[in-house]
Amino acid sequence: MDFLWWIIVGAIAGLLADAVVKGIKLGLLLAIVVGLLGGLLGGWLFGLLGISLGGGILGSIVAAFVGAVILLLIIRALRR
Repeated sequence: MDFLWWIIVGAIAGLLADAVVKGIKLGLLLAIVVGLLGGLLGGWLFGLLGISLGGGILGSIVAAFVGAVILLLIIRALRR
């Protein structure tokens, strides 16, 4: 069941990040992948900075969204 939540959080975060970062268009599958990777990146960054977003789904979405935006900005910069 946890895997399903990861997919849901990844999809929400990836689609939100795709809407915010211009110049990159993702489909649903890539949005999920970017959201999952963004969750790892965001969780690591927030942990490194000592910032706690709570253990709920909203905190997970925020961390994954921030990580996904950073990931998409890096991808966009490398494409140019």
